[in-house]
Amino acid sequence: MAFQTNPLTDDLIVLKNANAIARSIRNIVLTSPGEKFFNPDYGTNIADSLFENISDITADVIKTQIKYSIDTFEPRVKYLDCVANPDYDNNAFNVTLTYDIVGLDIEPQDLEFILQPTR
Repeated sequence: MAFQTNPLTDDLIVLKNANAIARSIRNIVLTSPGEKFFNPDYGTNIADSLFENISDITADVIKTQIKYSIDTFEPRVKYLDCVANPDYDNNAFNVTLTYDIVGLDIEPQDLEFILQPTR
């Protein structure tokens, strides 16, 4: 996360609309249950899946976890699709999440990120 400041006022720049929602979705996906105070169910168990064997079955588990977490914790979007491609050489998953923003008349948004196991 990079905190950028407004060059005129030195205040932090506020994310709005699509950018704020994309950041929220990324935070939901990368947060493990129990990390957020007073909401122990918030997040996904993806970290556990990243230490399993890289396979299409693990990719399906990751997609299911992402769909559940987005449907449960982000009411501003409508989940459309998630593609998790195993990257065998880098021991990672390339994830592309497609969603519609509820209430805005714009095309579906794509959010791409890489999931890798970390210690």
